[in-house]
Amino acid sequence: MYTFIVVLIIIVSLLLAMVVLVQNSKGGGLAANFSAPTQVLGARQTADFLEKATWWLGGILVVLCMAATVSISGTRTSGADEMQTEVTSVSDLTPVQPAAPVAEPMAAEE
Repeated sequence: MYTFIVVLIIIVSLLLAMVVLVQNSKGGGLAANFSAPTQVLGARQTADFLEKATWWLGGILVVLCMAATVSISGTRTSGADEMQTEVTSVSDLTPVQPAAPVAEPMAAEE
């Protein structure tokens, strides 16, 4: 399930990047190519579509990211379950010997 959601996130991200790159904040971009007011896809309708597509794709991306977070946390076990160790008694434990001190290098005489 997690892999499927990640693939959807990648597809939505690519679509969102394409929609944003087509837009131009100064009225250019794809909207400038359809400047005749009598066309079905006039400049205003294209800008509205691109703006709505940006908002929808952004919202879908947020929802998919939250779904991925929920699905990945549901498949993992807690760290306490993985780190359980069995110690039968204190006598089984062996003390750790400290490392020998490192000799300091001799200072060069001047």
